[in-house]
Amino acid sequence: MTKIDPILLSVYARTFKSITDEMSMSVEKTARSPILCEAKDFVTGLYDAEGRMLEQTENLPILAFSLAPVCKYLIEFFDGDINPGDVIFHNDVFSMGNQNNDVAVYRPIFFEDKLVAWSAAKGHQADIGGNVPGGYNPRATEVWQEALRIPPVKVYDRGVLRKDVWDLIFANIRFDIVEHDLKAQMGACAVGERRVQALLEKYGRDSYDAHKAALFDATRKMMEAEIAQVPNGTYSGEGKVFFDGHNVGSEFTIRVKITVEDKRIIFDYSDTDAQTNGFVNGTYTSSASATILTFLQMVNPDIPHNEGMVQPIEMIIPEGTILNASYPKATTFGNHLCPPNADAIMRALAPVIPDRVTAGWNNLLCSLTTGIHPDTGDTYVDICFLGQKGGSGGMKGTDGYDHIGMIDASGGLLDQDYEMFEQQTPHRLIRHEYQPDSAGAGEWRGGLGTETIFEIGSEDTQMVTFGDGDFEPAFGLFGGSDGTLNSITLTYPDGTELVPRNKDLIENVPLGTRYHQFAGGGGGYGDPKKRDPEVLAEEVSNGIISSEQAESAYGFKAEQAG
Repeated sequence: MTKIDPILLSVYARTFKSITDEMSMSVEKTARSPILCEAKDFVTGLYDAEGRMLEQTENLPILAFSLAPVCKYLIEFFDGDINPGDVIFHNDVFSMGNQNNDVAVYRPIFFEDKLVAWSAAKGHQADIGGNVPGGYNPRATEVWQEALRIPPVKVYDRGVLRKDVWDLIFANIRFDIVEHDLKAQMGACAVGERRVQALLEKYGRDSYDAHKAALFDATRKMMEAEIAQVPNGTYSGEGKVFFDGHNVGSEFTIRVKITVEDKRIIFDYSDTDAQTNGFVNGTYTSSASATILTFLQMVNPDIPHNEGMVQPIEMIIPEGTILNASYPKATTFGNHLCPPNADAIMRALAPVIPDRVTAGWNNLLCSLTTGIHPDTGDTYVDICFLGQKGGSGGMKGTDGYDHIGMIDASGGLLDQDYEMFEQQTPHRLIRHEYQPDSAGAGEWRGGLGTETIFEIGSEDTQMVTFGDGDFEPAFGLFGGSDGTLNSITLTYPDGTELVPRNKDLIENVPLGTRYHQFAGGGGGYGDPKKRDPEVLAEEVSNGIISSEQAESAYGFKAEQAG
């Protein structure tokens, strides 16, 4: 039996992390789409021979926690027919995928002729076929109207390209850039393969297997210790979802019962509302990922992200609910059910661990534009990452983060560079800045939201809007105030104004249309009257908070600044 060396155990843990970080940098530097190379809407990870998580680099956490379930599925799917040089694609939401646009690449890693690990990269693709360019179809009622489904399929078999399979996939995807981005993900997986093989050459397979098991065990104990700090009991919370894309005024409720039993925690969604007939549905994987990433924000951030971390966590997400739609329902909106899911979890646990939860985060309201660039004649796709990122909720001792974005990104989703936005799209950016008074007031205020204005630069542009953030602001906690709502307004060249619905498809938006978006701030935490007056004076001076709001919400007058 191999003796466990505690120093070497740390070396393994840190090496796994450095490998996934290097894989992430590889994607960032070689991908073509701004969705990947600028916003970093992708993840990279390593998994053992059984598909158990070794480590991940979670630029977008809700994607990261969807890789391991698929890895386990494809091991079973190929049933031993896994060989050196294989490369496997997957996006299918009905075989443990999380969203159709999020396409994963898996590469098995062999050492001394035995399967020892997997490298994987998953990224949001600029297009995935279906009815609407860009992949978001608010009118969809079934999966075939959304995307090309890719169940586990080998695009390389023993190192040889399967050109027939490759051409079949990309013949059903509109934009060439997707092919380039998936090649970038494949390259990152090759980097992971080389680094893992070098690690095993240095220490051997027996050492790897023993220390991997010890790492899982140590991480499990760390998570159990965190759960043990939550009082035993059952706690309930709710989050709201607004409009299914078809029935105006429709509302749905996510209900969670959280049971803490010593070193184990159970999230039970059995009372959640039934699935919708639109695209506002989740998959088991997207919803489980949302639960994990939300709970991780309440525990020790130094816990390694491997299989041991998730072993003490149980999730019950019945099929047929809005969080786990049954085949063949449309599910593209599923990732974006994370915010109301997180709201339910925060509300449930706030009374028992008030020092660990945040007030509400600004919910998503996003837009996606597609069209023909008039200068190049090429198609373009843009998800307006600039405009969608509101503020996070405050928590005890800390203000919320300004302009951080939706909780399922947890700060990992970045902005586009302004100049690159204008190079890669025909649009002209007019304004992008913090929105004063958008943060919920509190002893610790919410994060600020933003205002974004740009001018549409192509004829007959198609725009898709999706989100929930225009119905309910981010909630305040323990006396803190709510944040502000999101909004999108289009002003056409003739002066006509259009306010899109929060799940909408607007065709033929004319050249010169002005796009105006507010992303709201996060909720405040604690009594605003207890906020540090010196901090308030500085914020009023800097224009973060107006003197009017300082007085009405905080009871602070300008003469107090002295």
